[in-house]
Amino acid sequence: MSESSTRPLTRAGNHADDSAYGGQKFDVEKTNKVTDDDIAPELQLNRKGVGSWFSAGYHMGTTIAVPAAILPLPYAFSQLSWGPAIVALLLGTCTTYYSSWLLAGLFNWNGQTYYRYRDLVKSVFGRWGFYAATFFQQVASLGNNLAIAIVAGQSMKALYITYNPDGDSFKLPYCIIVFGCFQFIMSQLPDLHSLRFVNALSNVCTLVFSTIAIGMSIHNGHQLDRSTINYEVPGSITTKIMGVFLALGSIAFAFGDTILPEIQATVKEPAILNMRKGITMAYCLISSTYFTVAISGYWAFGQTVLPYLLNNLTTPTWPVTIANIAAIIQITGCYQVYCRPTYEYFEMKFCDVRQSRLSKRNLFARFCITLVYNVVITFLAALIPFFGDFVALVGAIGFIPMDFLLPIIMWLKVRRPHRWWAWTANITIIVFYSIVAICACVGAIRQIHIDVGTYKVFADLA
Repeated sequence: MSESSTRPLTRAGNHADDSAYGGQKFDVEKTNKVTDDDIAPELQLNRKGVGSWFSAGYHMGTTIAVPAAILPLPYAFSQLSWGPAIVALLLGTCTTYYSSWLLAGLFNWNGQTYYRYRDLVKSVFGRWGFYAATFFQQVASLGNNLAIAIVAGQSMKALYITYNPDGDSFKLPYCIIVFGCFQFIMSQLPDLHSLRFVNALSNVCTLVFSTIAIGMSIHNGHQLDRSTINYEVPGSITTKIMGVFLALGSIAFAFGDTILPEIQATVKEPAILNMRKGITMAYCLISSTYFTVAISGYWAFGQTVLPYLLNNLTTPTWPVTIANIAAIIQITGCYQVYCRPTYEYFEMKFCDVRQSRLSKRNLFARFCITLVYNVVITFLAALIPFFGDFVALVGAIGFIPMDFLLPIIMWLKVRRPHRWWAWTANITIIVFYSIVAICACVGAIRQIHIDVGTYKVFADLA
């Protein structure tokens, strides 16, 4: 390994060059092959950090506060009932805010700046930590985009049905394909920083569809006969337990953000302080929307609430139309943020990092990578469009390890707190959410098995 691959690199590195891959040139000595070990410490995913804490906040808000995270919350409440649901949502909010705060503080914990989550984990746990983080991050990124592609398709179909109530030609799989084609075009934007205006608009759209969902839930709820609204969880003991497991996975999905170091790489110095300001801003948006949408939606419809709240809302049609359009726009930004770790991983395998990003070789490689990625996501989303099941599964095996557990485990290993209560509190969180991950995974797999037996592939679900 060359000397350049091991020396610490500051954010304002002297050899930064925006024309080179990821904003930097690579010093490769007498070799035609650049391994991941050679480039990982020096790779800067985006241009050198120029973003403000405000931009960090709306990048993070885009990845977390999405329709696929917010709008299933009333359904999760219906599986838990009022008290346990509010406690579970409050615990998820507090735990992930705390873990994000810790993770931001590890950005350059040993004097070396880490621009990728998996490189940060590798610095703490070694090569096997790198492999584990890569696996969980890819599961979360791919699973998240699979789920939100289904949501985008549902919103498109809802728009079609609203103005063509008797039409059946524009089916859900077709809607998902249209969304996938648009995402392939958007995928040609070079990096995360280039998405800042898209993500700013996405945060506005979050407020739009959340406000409409709250207002419409209250409006439609008052139109219903309140005596018919039931809040008791139905079914057998087994069904109730599995419903609880599924709901916990959905709530974990709602706080998914497996790319905080990648977002932090876009932020100017002091990066830790600015990122923590951005985290606080994002969680103000999250807490203000999650609780209000979950409570109003569950209050309005009780046990009849659907896994995607907008499907419960009927009249008037114009605000529902606006909400669906806002949801599609917001999902576009979220999808693009989550696909970047996968693109970057394969670009390191198939692109020549010594050439410009705009070289013919690298443009062709990126074209092929983004094409294959979007074809796979679109095909799987259209094949088995069981949105609620995938939300819980991704939350269990993707987001809980990366967002609830790893930041705290790394902080304990690196900082080694001296006070016993700090160890006790953090170990309690780790054990509790490890159990939640296992339970949610069981519940999600069981429900997917049931739905696969009930529906055909490429099902035209509402």
